[in-house]
Amino acid sequence: MLDKTFSPARQTAFDARFEAQKIAFGPVVFQCVRYAWKRGMLQALAEAGAAGLTLEALAADGRWTAYALKVVLESCLSCGVVRLADGRYALDKAGFCVLSDATTQINLDFVHDVCYQGLHALDRSLDEEKPHGLAALGDWPTLYQGLAELPEPARTSWFAFDHHYSDASFPAILPDVFATAPRRVMDVGANTGKFSRAALGYHGTVQLHLVDLPQQLALAEANLAEAGLSARAQLHPVDMLDPAAAFPAGMDVIWMSQFLSCFSEPVIASILARAVAALAPGGQLLIMDTFWDRQRYDIAAYCLINTSPYFTALASGNSKIYQSGDYVRLCEAAGLTLLTARDDIGYCHSLLRFGRSDARRSET
Repeated sequence: MLDKTFSPARQTAFDARFEAQKIAFGPVVFQCVRYAWKRGMLQALAEAGAAGLTLEALAADGRWTAYALKVVLESCLSCGVVRLADGRYALDKAGFCVLSDATTQINLDFVHDVCYQGLHALDRSLDEEKPHGLAALGDWPTLYQGLAELPEPARTSWFAFDHHYSDASFPAILPDVFATAPRRVMDVGANTGKFSRAALGYHGTVQLHLVDLPQQLALAEANLAEAGLSARAQLHPVDMLDPAAAFPAGMDVIWMSQFLSCFSEPVIASILARAVAALAPGGQLLIMDTFWDRQRYDIAAYCLINTSPYFTALASGNSKIYQSGDYVRLCEAAGLTLLTARDDIGYCHSLLRFGRSDARRSET
C-alpha cells in the first residue's frame, strides 16, 4: 500500500491537466454542490426523474432565480452531479450519492461547518505546527478543549462525523475487547462515552475506567447515567499533553479508539508509555483507528488522507491520520509487541492488539 498511486496507469498529459484544474476549482465546485443539495435543487431533479426539468420549470415556483439556477447547476454539471440533455437538467450518478449516501452528506457537512474557514490558515498551521484555523470556531489551545462549546452547526457536524465512523465499528469489536476476559477496562480518550456505554451494556460485570479531559468526561457521565450504567464506571480527568499525568493502574485491557490520531508522535509516545505502566500483568492494549494504508478501497484511503489537514489547521496543529506502521513503531519503542491486526471493521477501521514485550519474553 505504501507504493500506492491514485492516478490511472495510463493517463495522458491532457487528462492530467484536466485533473489539475479540478483541484484548482475544487472549493468552488464544493460550495455549488452543497448549495444545490441544501437548497433543494437536487431533490427537485430527483423527483422529476430521468426526464429532468428545464430551467424555466425549476424557476417557476420561485424558490430560486434563473440566475442562481444557471450558476449552480452548471457547476454541478461540470462534476457529474447533474446532466444536461435537450435543455433539461436531470440528476446524475454523483448527485444521487449526494442525496442518498450518509457518508457523503456527513463528510460535506463536516468539511463545510467545521473545516472550511479554518483551512484558510493551513499554510501557517503547517509552518508553525499550531492550529491557527481554530480561531474560526473559538478561542481554545486545541479543538479538544472546546468540543463541548463548539458553536452550531459545527458542533453537530463534528459529532456526526466522529460517531459515524466509530459507532458502526463498536458492535463488531466487542468480542475482541472481551476475548481475554478482562475485569478492568480503561477507555482512554473516552469522548462522549459511546464505547464505554456499549462495553458496559455488552458485559454485565466489567468495570470501565474513562480517561479524558474534564469537559469530555462530563458528557460521558451524562450519557452513562442516562443508560443506567454509571455504577460500574469511574471517571479520571487527565490532560494527555502532561507527561506526568499518570493513568490509573492495574488494567486488563486499555482501549483507544480514533484517539492517538489527535496527537503528535512525541505526545503519542508519552501516552503509550503511560499506558504500558497502567497495564496489569498479562494486560493488553487495543488500538482501533483509521489507517489509510490498510484500506481495501481507494475511496476510503482518499477520505482519510484528506482528513489530516483538519487536524493540522483546527484540531491540534501537529496530528494526522497515520499509517499503521507509525503506531507499531511507537508501540514497540514503548515496550509493546504487536500480537494481531484485524482490518475491514465498520467503514474503514483496523484493530491492533498489543501485549507487553517483557511479558512475551517471559512466556518464551
